[in-house]
Amino acid sequence: QVQLVESGGGLVQAGGSLRLSCAASGIVFSMYTMAWYRQAPGKQRELVATVTSGGRTNCADSVLGRFTISRDNAKNTVYLQMNSLKPEDTAVYYCNIRLTDHWGQGTQVTVSS
Repeated sequence: QVQLVESGGGLVQAGGSLRLSCAASGIVFSMYTMAWYRQAPGKQRELVATVTSGGRTNCADSVLGRFTISRDNAKNTVYLQMNSLKPEDTAVYYCNIRLTDHWGQGTQVTVSS
């Protein structure tokens, strides 16, 4: 059974930082591209960042230079380091095995101005 468990969300002031983690189980983690998505109230879920099995990363323009995705295959974990947070980054953040229907439960990130 595939499980993705996110952690690390919370409330932070604008300009602050958070690191999200997503622990995966039930898959050969190192084989898969992993992704972070987010969904703000009243908006569609959007792709934030991806990291391939080989470690190649890609980020949405809206977070480029501020967010960094990484992975630790030994720990079956993918991370999202978020710096210089803005109020518009407020959303529920979800971990996903790219191009599958496997999602975590989400973790709330709230950035106050």
